[in-house]
Amino acid sequence: MTLVSLKSEGFRTDGAVKVEFSDNSALLLSTDYLPETILSGGEIDPVLLETSRELSPQEEDAFRFAALCYRAEKAALRLIARAEQNSLGLTAKLERRKFDTAVTKAVLSKLLDQNLLDNERYAERWVRSRLAMKKAPSPLELLAALGKRGVDRKSSLKALDKVLDSQTEYELLLKYLEKVKFHQVKRAFSIRAQLKHEGFSSAVLDRHFDN
Repeated sequence: MTLVSLKSEGFRTDGAVKVEFSDNSALLLSTDYLPETILSGGEIDPVLLETSRELSPQEEDAFRFAALCYRAEKAALRLIARAEQNSLGLTAKLERRKFDTAVTKAVLSKLLDQNLLDNERYAERWVRSRLAMKKAPSPLELLAALGKRGVDRKSSLKALDKVLDSQTEYELLLKYLEKVKFHQVKRAFSIRAQLKHEGFSSAVLDRHFDN
């Protein structure tokens, strides 16, 4: 099988190219997913088209893989357009759409590089939404909930640190105390220890207990 036609300029606004082969098949793909052995200056090597060289099985597979990645990328971008995504959640959604692990991994790598996918940003927006809906529990529970949603601990901690400024955290503490209703016979230091375990900072606890 040989490469017989390559259409790119003015074909699509997303940079995709249409590649046609001698067996009358055609693929729509992004060159971002092709190996360097097929590219020249970031574009498909024109020698493949000019010489009508027979493609090796590996080169044929590379073109098919790039086409699958392009389809998966379009699906991922549609999901991102609807709502912020995180790596693990987007991986699961693409795999449910029958894209295999290698394809999904390649697409996520590109989206992360382009900052279209950002776990910390996802975590920050999710925490803000929980606070806005008054459904945020303690910092520890928020951290655990983010972990269940597939956000890594480092990104979760950064998001909490950014969202929970001193006043926001203090208001969260007051809501938590209203909800928990600690038994009155508990000593103050025991209550403080439990609150510390729930992730509230020393500065916020000092403010509360000093009052």
